[in-house]
Amino acid sequence: MAEFRHVPVLLEPVLEQLRIRPDGIYVDGTLGGGGHSAEIVKRLTEGGRLIGIDRDEAAIEAAGARLAPSGDRITVVRANYGEIRRVLDDLCIDRVDGILLDLGVSSYQLDTADRGFSYMADAPLDMRMDQEESRTAADLVNGCSEDELTRILRDYGEERYARNIARHIVAARAEKPVETTGELVRIVQASIPMKMQRTGGHPAKRTFQALRIELNQELTVLEDVTDTMIDCLNPGGRLCVITFHSLEDRIIKNRFRTAENPCVCPKNFPVCICGRKSRGRVVTRKPILPTEEETASNSRAKSAKLRVFERA
Repeated sequence: MAEFRHVPVLLEPVLEQLRIRPDGIYVDGTLGGGGHSAEIVKRLTEGGRLIGIDRDEAAIEAAGARLAPSGDRITVVRANYGEIRRVLDDLCIDRVDGILLDLGVSSYQLDTADRGFSYMADAPLDMRMDQEESRTAADLVNGCSEDELTRILRDYGEERYARNIARHIVAARAEKPVETTGELVRIVQASIPMKMQRTGGHPAKRTFQALRIELNQELTVLEDVTDTMIDCLNPGGRLCVITFHSLEDRIIKNRFRTAENPCVCPKNFPVCICGRKSRGRVVTRKPILPTEEETASNSRAKSAKLRVFERA
């Protein structure tokens, strides 16, 4: 089994934007291998505290061991970051000074074939971030109707050939269930014109992304909890979110913009009468991107974008 590691993307910008106070309280909502957390906790004194949250048991075990020398400065919790308010309540914490989300799939999850996240190795079609969940990607592929599969691939993968891929999946599973990543890759390859497979990366990339997002309800959780995370911040506290595709980035961009300017009054009104007050400011008018040096050393950083919001 691969070592649980996750090269921390945009590490220096994250540390700079969090503006870490030695006695502050911070949350890493997507702990992963603990790369970001290890650097955050180094900057904390005995009065500071870091809460690391992840729903992947392997991440909890690996990061817990890696961060154990930090003692009382680190608390590791197995949960979905969408449960952040409950987690903080359980720890008797009202508000924190900074929150980080790194929404990328970890290197461990991609490199451990039997997790089923990668289209580069033949393995069971799983893709569960929380392996205590019963439903797998194979259940989606074999249980959803053609219309449902088309919607998933179109909406979450922005897949041009969504309908054709869905049609081929339905035809293939009529012969036998689609049970492995390799079987799904071959179906996708047969569904996309060969000339279109020569550009834009691996032809199954968008299909795998779409199924993973649907299975783990990634966008739903992100959209539902962004406002809550802002509410969990102390005045001046910052929410830093690293996204890896346009769907995530659009949600964060729009949520941050609305939090900064929530007024719903018609534009021709001379004064605001809706009573909605700004909850802070968008720090990053344009997202922070990785440097050429970072993308050269870590190819998985290429699509990363960091957006930051500061609580009023």
